[in-house]
Amino acid sequence: MDLLENMTDNLSAILVIFGGTGDLTHRKLIPALYNLVIDKLLPKNFSIVAVGRRNKTEEEYKSDMYRSLQEHSRNKVDERHWRKLASMLHYYQFDFTDLKGYEGLKNFLDTLDKEANTGGNRVFYLAVAPEHFETIVHGLHISNMTKKHGSWSRLIIEKPFGKDLKTARKLNNKLLEVFDENSIYRIDHYLGKEMIQNIMVLRFCNSIFESIWNNKFIDNVQISLTEKLGVGNRSGYYEHSGAIRDMVQSHIIQILSLVAMEPPINLKTDSIRTEKQKVIEAIEDITPGFLKNNVVFGQYGKGYIDGIPVPGYREEPKVPADSNTETFVALKLHINNFRWAGTPFYIRTGKRMGSGSAEIVIQFKDLPNILYFKDKEIQDPNLLVLRIQPNIGVFFQFNTKDFTTYDGIVPTKMDTSHFSAKQGNTPEAYERLIYDILRGDATLFPRWDEVEAAWSFADRIIQYRENKISQFPNYDAGSMGPVAAFELLARDGRKWWNI
Repeated sequence: MDLLENMTDNLSAILVIFGGTGDLTHRKLIPALYNLVIDKLLPKNFSIVAVGRRNKTEEEYKSDMYRSLQEHSRNKVDERHWRKLASMLHYYQFDFTDLKGYEGLKNFLDTLDKEANTGGNRVFYLAVAPEHFETIVHGLHISNMTKKHGSWSRLIIEKPFGKDLKTARKLNNKLLEVFDENSIYRIDHYLGKEMIQNIMVLRFCNSIFESIWNNKFIDNVQISLTEKLGVGNRSGYYEHSGAIRDMVQSHIIQILSLVAMEPPINLKTDSIRTEKQKVIEAIEDITPGFLKNNVVFGQYGKGYIDGIPVPGYREEPKVPADSNTETFVALKLHINNFRWAGTPFYIRTGKRMGSGSAEIVIQFKDLPNILYFKDKEIQDPNLLVLRIQPNIGVFFQFNTKDFTTYDGIVPTKMDTSHFSAKQGNTPEAYERLIYDILRGDATLFPRWDEVEAAWSFADRIIQYRENKISQFPNYDAGSMGPVAAFELLARDGRKWWNI
């Protein structure tokens, strides 16, 4: 037995996936579990139970998952590793909205637990529509599946965690009736991405960066998460979500908190989460008067993506012809603490944009207009770019002499990033997150007070949005968003960086 296998010996558990026949399981979860098998990061005593309503035999289900792996796994499907995963994989059919069926599931898990020697440990993954969260948790509770002496149970909740602060609080109260806070893992796949995990390392392992990571040296921070894709088959969800709920309240706020947080007192989970929460609570008061000048909403019209014509949002399947749902948000905000006071943070996210990428741009302040800056203006400032996807890595821009001239100065680029065609909402992020859940490491999962603070912030924008009459569509598919989003930065003498 090698080192990795020794490390996973105490992770024995049954992973129960509600929504076992759904898109998330096919495209993300099963490929993630397969690659954890390859990397020897699953314990020897481990089973997976996929719960679904469809009438399938276990062999039919495994055949479906095999085809999904061939299409979505980052590693080529190898028969040896597939057989190992297949031996762990089980299918249990029942309608999880029928509370009478949970007793049968409990008996199935208890029997499997004895066969697989998993110690009574359970991980319940709710890969279902959010309206089913409370029903499933209640079913687990009344069948006594969550409490067993000498073992543990953990709950994984996919986003969205509520649709506003009120519904998020209601859902959280229901969950806390059954699970304690330390057993609830609110998953945000962005936090599993390699570059997001690297933010803290980059800051706190390099004195050259942390010593200047403040308002004395940084002019502004930009966080851009842009997509070329439209809503596709998610229009039913997106029409009730929009860009604010889908991206700003979750992914962007989490990234912002990691970029702006103070050094934690240690690397323990709660120490990191506490510093992240302080950032969210320090965001300046989001009032209607503030938002009038500092937020831009957009909705894409028809246009071209990579030379191919695409429809506008209102022309997408199942989207009302007069839909007022935003597919783009740009926002300027400040974090009112000693480190960041006066430094603007610009965020933007949108669908059907001219480029699809996720990156954080740290723009440093210009030097005084003396010496080299006295006689001619250097156009490009120092930039530190953290590339999340599809390029992954760090890009740094600084100025040096142009050796082809006598006195020219040019920006020079140091780029450690590499292209990863599979980045995006990919299994790689889920691999890390599932492994952390099995180990009981909640560092990459938002704590409830973080979620509560994020919803308190987002609710103000949502309320303002609902009271605002917008002239949609206001940007063409294939562009980089509404003109007003560029004017938002131009008023401050700045521009969006597309590195």
